[in-house]
Order: sequence, then C-alpha cells, then structure tokens
Amino acid sequence: MKPARIPGFIGEQQRGNFIHIQCTCFLLIVFLIQGVHTFAQKPTIEREQGAIKVVKLAEGLDHPWALAFLPDNRVMVTERSGALKIIDTMNKISKPLEGSPEVFAKGQGGLMDIALDPDFSNNHYIYLSYAEAGQDSTSTTALGRGTFRNDRLNNFEVIFRMEPGIKEDKHFGNRIIFTPEGQILFTLADRFKFDPAQDNSNHMGTIVRINKDGSVPTDNPFVGDPNALDEIWSYGHRNIESAAIDPKTGKLWVAEMGPMGGDELNQPQVGKNYGWPLVSWGRNYDGSNIPNPDTRPDLEDAVIVWTPTISPSGMIFYDGNMFPEWKDHAIIGGLTSSGIVIVSIQDDKATETERVPLAARIRDIAQGPDGAVYVITDAKNGMLLKLQKME
Repeated sequence: MKPARIPGFIGEQQRGNFIHIQCTCFLLIVFLIQGVHTFAQKPTIEREQGAIKVVKLAEGLDHPWALAFLPDNRVMVTERSGALKIIDTMNKISKPLEGSPEVFAKGQGGLMDIALDPDFSNNHYIYLSYAEAGQDSTSTTALGRGTFRNDRLNNFEVIFRMEPGIKEDKHFGNRIIFTPEGQILFTLADRFKFDPAQDNSNHMGTIVRINKDGSVPTDNPFVGDPNALDEIWSYGHRNIESAAIDPKTGKLWVAEMGPMGGDELNQPQVGKNYGWPLVSWGRNYDGSNIPNPDTRPDLEDAVIVWTPTISPSGMIFYDGNMFPEWKDHAIIGGLTSSGIVIVSIQDDKATETERVPLAARIRDIAQGPDGAVYVITDAKNGMLLKLQKME
C-alpha cells in the first residue's frame, strides 16, 4: 500500500545552491502576487478549533537549532554558530554558557540538538549533538554530555562520533531521543553522499542506538556482523532532523527530508532498510528520476509523503490540556512550510490533520510546563515564540 501523499508548500530547506536558486524565482512570484503582508506573522491565528495567540518571547538568536526546558522553567537554546544560551522566565537571553564544545559551524553544520537526561534531577547530565571538525578539512556528527551546574556545562565528553569524517558541510542529521528503556536513539544523515547510506560499514544514513554512556547495547541488530558497525539500529535514511517517541506505544517516529519532493514520515523499526538512495518519492536535484519505493517491496516505505516538501525539523508528541484537539498527536516543525504540521497517529497509521502557519522557518518545538507550544525560528534574528489558546 502506498503512503498517504500530502500536498505541501513550495520549495524545501536550503539543501545546496541549486535548489536555493531554483526556488528563489518562484518565491519572488508568490511574493509579488500575495504582497508583503503574507510574510508578516499575525499575533492571532484564526481556526475552527479556537484562535491561537502567537507571543514573541525573545529574539536576536543566531539561527537557533534546538530548545529544552529546565526544571525551573528556563529554556536552554542552542545556536548553530556554537553558543549555548538560557532564556530566563523574564525572557532575557544569557551570554553563551561556558563548557560547551567547539563546533564546525559551516554550511548546515554547527551546534544542534540538546536534551536533558531523563534522570536530570539526580545526575544533571545535558546531552549536546553537533558538527565537529576533523582532520584534513573533514567534519562529522558528534554526541556528547556534560553536567550542568551553576549555569555552565562541566566535564563535557564525546560519547559517539559518526564514522567516517567527510569533506562536506551538508546533512548532519542530529536528534537525540531517549527510549523508555533508558537508551539513546540518535538520528544521522547521509552527509549528502547518497550511496553510503546503504553501506553499513559506516554510519551515514543511519539511526544509531547506544547506551547513555556511549557503549553499545548487546542486542543491537548488527552486533557481531563483520560488515556493519555495532551502533546501527536502522539504515537507508537521508536526513533526519525530526524524531520523537510515541508515549502510548513506545515506538519511534521520524520525519525525514527527501530530495526534490518526497519528505517522509516513517516509523523506523530495528534492523530495517528505508531505501535511500535506491528509492524515493522525490527526484534528484538535477531533475532525474529516482525509482519509487513501491518498486522495491523488500525496502520499507513511508507512512506519509509530503510533496512539495515541508522540510521537517523538530517533533514532539503533545500531551497537554491547552490544545485538547492536539492531544496524543505529533507536532512537526516545518522549515519551508513555515509553520507546524499536526499529525494524528494511531498505532502504525498516521494522518495529517492541521497546519498552523507561522510565517517563519520553524526549527524546533517543545511543550512547555503550562501546556503551551513553544517554537524557535531558523533565522539570523531567530525568535522564541509561544503558541497559546486565546481566552
């Protein structure tokens, strides 16, 4: 059965000069037709389920990439350029915190995801993922952790590095997900190298599964396979920047960036092959065809396909009370769709139910302690926005 194909918005994330130039002319036409006001965020979004108030809490962030709430309700934010900052409850942005790692801040690389250890109240561990410079002008994706005390990161150490390093500044992946069993699923990307995503002697195009100290679980699917790396959990992925576990089932869901068209919602399973670059619902940047996934029934197909793309980044499962219509739904950030996408998930099936336009590239999403939805915008003057129901 083919996946649900969802109409999307124009363009996709800036994934190279070719696609960026291709989209620019079309964006200009839309701009001229619709007018400047289309790109200005309205403070209220009207909808049948009740109006949403959009509150700008902070601005001046340099391409913020991820956010996480501390137990005291302050928000930690990563900036792609390498800074880790805190936004306090009065919405004041701190100076860069000491102790964070040095990053490869070129192209799509930089400081990326952040996650608090599920046992943070006891161990104070904060995990960061980022692009890391290597030797001979290479770069890779790294994951590390440090203890957060006195508003600084202490004793930061790398617990995983993607192998090998590549002379490329695109497709780093980077989402950190803790499993109910206390392990980490870390999403990676193909580094814009295509074929290695089918070669399990490297980490490109994979989701890896490790213990919180970086060691390898003995029940990983390729442990003992001389032709595969032990950390690999699933493979054949392109670039995953959206991932979350459904608390009802404990299953991982990811939204994955396709090429020209064909962004995917997948429910990855252990040891399975998700087809990239052998198959895709999109096309190559040079316009050439890629075989459709239904031509290879031996490979896993998507649950939802978005063409045109939404460029998914950031994902949560909402369980708050402010938006009861979103309860137990996935909320996915959209870069080129410029808003959030709401998806109903029931077991292994998924249906898009709503889009909320925000007139900005949404890089990450979090649910606040108050049940509101918080998002950060990917821009040189990036913002922290709060979405709440109108009273």
